[in-house]
Amino acid sequence: MNTTVLPDTAPAAVTTDARARSAALEEEVLRSPGRFRVLTGDRPTGRLHLGHYFGTLHNRVRLQDLGAELFVIVADYQVLTDRDVADDLPGHVEELVLDHLAIGVDPARSTIFAHSAVPALHQLMLPFLSLVSVAELNRNPTVKDEIAHSRQSAVSGLMFTYPVHQAADILFCKANLVPVGQDQLPHLEVTRTVARRFNARYGEGVFPEPEALLSHAPLLLGTDGTKMSKSRGNAVTLAASADETARLLRGAKTDSERHIAYDPVHRPEVSSLLLLAALCQGRTPEEVAAGIGSGGAAALKGTVTEAVNEHLAPIRARRAAYARDRTYLREVLREGNERARAVADATLAEVRTVMNSRY
Repeated sequence: MNTTVLPDTAPAAVTTDARARSAALEEEVLRSPGRFRVLTGDRPTGRLHLGHYFGTLHNRVRLQDLGAELFVIVADYQVLTDRDVADDLPGHVEELVLDHLAIGVDPARSTIFAHSAVPALHQLMLPFLSLVSVAELNRNPTVKDEIAHSRQSAVSGLMFTYPVHQAADILFCKANLVPVGQDQLPHLEVTRTVARRFNARYGEGVFPEPEALLSHAPLLLGTDGTKMSKSRGNAVTLAASADETARLLRGAKTDSERHIAYDPVHRPEVSSLLLLAALCQGRTPEEVAAGIGSGGAAALKGTVTEAVNEHLAPIRARRAAYARDRTYLREVLREGNERARAVADATLAEVRTVMNSRY
């Protein structure tokens, strides 16, 4: 895997190498999960939806259940770099914790913590920033994309340095495995660069160079046929009731052809719904389509609604149970914060020692 900061467009060879290494890592996780520490998380900007669930959330639970050590960051500080600042941050943080508990993240085995609750993590940013040039940050394609889609009149320093902030998120706990999509590879390369340069300057072996476990997340469209997104209101959230799910899916965009077939290129909206049903039922989209045949959009939506509601029923039941005890949610976060702070404090102490800055 390339260990330099990626240029504006990742060469095909880099992507191929990254996927080959990710496949090898997957085999290593299955053989020896206990040697992996995983860092992942979300920004608390709204309830998580089916795109999140099938894209990343179920894989977090899978890694936890295999025996990897899982750290889930509730990235409340990163909301400051978002296009829309969350209007109810404490509420969004609790909802994010609630969604993770509902899908099966176990706070006894995994650490759920809030970004802002771990001061030592953020202190790592200063030495890390000294290891990365402005030019390297400036050509980071993921940051450039965020800036392009931002409605802010100017780029903040926090957004510009976001990859280094993310390096601190990953390295504070010395995570060695990070589940990411292909678009996040440039960020992870910054983290690897920071770790490597720190070790070269101050002492080998302080930080691991974390590796990417590439997501094979399916592309699920929103009910309007565009990218599924919290901000667009086109997604079925994990918190949605069965009736609300049925209403949303009844309004999903399809096409005028009565015969239902899986054809992502020419029939993307129909194919996305077929894929959603297939993921819920553990079948292939082609098998779902064959069962519907010429039943048309109504039969398709009925099949998808039934599949989604059946799959989400136990998750919704757990979510409702946890939601009745907000004190427990806050306790989970408090304990996770304490655990994360202890890890971060130990890492910062080690960093100060090797930097000869303990006074």
